[in-house]
Amino acid sequence: MTVTQAANTATGEPGKGRWIGDWRPDDPAFWEGTGKRTARRNLVFSILAEHLGFTLWTVWSIVAVKLGGYKFSTDQLFWIVSLPNLVGSALRIPYTFAPARFGGRNWTVVSALLLLVPAVLLAFAVNDPGTPYWAFLAIAATAGFGGGNFASSMANITYFYPQNKQGAALGLNAAGGNIGVSSVQLLMPLVIGGFGLAAAGLFWVPFILLAAAGAYFFMNNLTSAKAEPREMAKAAGRAQTWIMSLLYIGTFGSFIGYSTAFPLLIKSQFAEHASMVSLAFLGPLIGSLIRPAGGWLSDRLGGASVTFWNFAAMIGAVLLVWQAMSVHNFALFFVAFMLLIGTAGIGNGSTYRMIPAIFRAKAVAGVEPGTPAYEEALRTGKRDASAAIGFISAIGAFGGFFINRGFGSSIAATGGAGAALAAFAAFYALCFAVTWFCYMRTLGAKTAPSLAAARV
Repeated sequence: MTVTQAANTATGEPGKGRWIGDWRPDDPAFWEGTGKRTARRNLVFSILAEHLGFTLWTVWSIVAVKLGGYKFSTDQLFWIVSLPNLVGSALRIPYTFAPARFGGRNWTVVSALLLLVPAVLLAFAVNDPGTPYWAFLAIAATAGFGGGNFASSMANITYFYPQNKQGAALGLNAAGGNIGVSSVQLLMPLVIGGFGLAAAGLFWVPFILLAAAGAYFFMNNLTSAKAEPREMAKAAGRAQTWIMSLLYIGTFGSFIGYSTAFPLLIKSQFAEHASMVSLAFLGPLIGSLIRPAGGWLSDRLGGASVTFWNFAAMIGAVLLVWQAMSVHNFALFFVAFMLLIGTAGIGNGSTYRMIPAIFRAKAVAGVEPGTPAYEEALRTGKRDASAAIGFISAIGAFGGFFINRGFGSSIAATGGAGAALAAFAAFYALCFAVTWFCYMRTLGAKTAPSLAAARV
């Protein structure tokens, strides 16, 4: 520990770009005195870096639509869009404990700079008309670096905020990242139209460098952040982790899957309306902006209740999309898809808010409030939640891969997306039932326990 770090540990005074040894966000006096200001600053620069992570993660959703000169099939294009989701999902596991191992500020700098790899390689790929399909797949896979950023950012921000403010803080952090999908789908058609496909990668380089510099100079590392691989392994052995992973596939996995699939769906299923791809950004924009509302509602009504009714709404939205495609009504399809991505956004906020609440409830069960044992239980619950968040966000993100592959396979086999939509509706029905059984059910609770009493 350096002299500066030691001084911060002794005084508890947060220093820009340095380690903080004394961090007590659940202490009201500490929070109002210095904690809130420092947490907000870290949140702002976390959002910037995570936003760029999402833009590079999902840039191929637009680039794939513009690859007409390469004569790839629709299924091949869906593979290109799917691979960043697959790689990004897998990277979320190591990215989760990276802030605790290296420092949140330090890792934000590194993870931002890694985004230069997919940005520059994309420019090289599309600048050569002879680039083979396998090379496109390999280069698209590197965009998965951006997908990993979400897990490290969310795990890091969890430690900065008190329990009763985590829903809103995590919702804002996630929404700022999620909206990167909208940014890339709004800007890239304009950038590509004006400067060519290579600009779809090079455009982001100065912003990546800016984000890395901002994190270096204005973010902090917390010595109290602890999330080791063995803790994540323990989290993987808990039933609650797997239950929430399932639900997160249904919410975040749906958001990222539908957002990245939307442009290709328009091009392949409504070719006469291909120009409307320029409006595809509205879906992830709505889903991103509404995500904090999911966290906000969950802080007041309980995450389980919001999640439960939201899955019901998602079932209805999927059926409406299926109806629109069946009658080939583009206007209805567009509106229904907006509704589908919007409900996925609400579910993102509500399910993510449930995670710390669930592990807190499990940790303090049977412990007397106000005792040292209770305080230790709270710390255990926060540590368990942080480890579980990384695992859950990784598993949940695989939903983006499954949705794109579902659409690609369905279109390749039948010419339409009906089979995929039917499977998605059935999955949401399962999530609806699981949410009720595990977190809302009071009937038969003595025989098969639930967390309904904890109002997670």
